[in-house]
Amino acid sequence: MGSEKAGSGHRLYVKGKHISYQRGKRVTNPNTSLIKIEGVEDTKAATFYQGKRIAYVYRGKREIRGTKIRVIWGKVTRTHGNSGLVRAQFKHNLPPKSFGAMVRIMLYPSAI
Repeated sequence: MGSEKAGSGHRLYVKGKHISYQRGKRVTNPNTSLIKIEGVEDTKAATFYQGKRIAYVYRGKREIRGTKIRVIWGKVTRTHGNSGLVRAQFKHNLPPKSFGAMVRIMLYPSAI
C-alpha cells in the first residue's frame, strides 16, 4: 500500500466555481455558463481545459436508483476574457441556485 495514509485519496478533477451565465448588459444566456477554475489566472492557462468534462454534483430530495446524489454533465467550450474564466455548456442548463457553487473539472479527455 506504500507510505500513503489510509483514506487520503487523490482528486481526479480540479475545483471550479459557477460564476454566472454568459450575459450582455441586460440579457442573460443560460445556455452558456461561466466557470472560474481554481489556480487559473490567465487565458493561456485556461486553454488547457478546453474540451474537458465538467460535473455539477448536488443532492436531490428523493432517492433515485439508491442515491440522493445527482450530476449535471457539461463541457468546457472556450475561454472567456483575460482573467482565466472559461465558458461551458451543460447537457441541461445549470440552475441559478448553483451560482457560487463548486463544479468539478475532470482532467479528461486529455491530449497529453
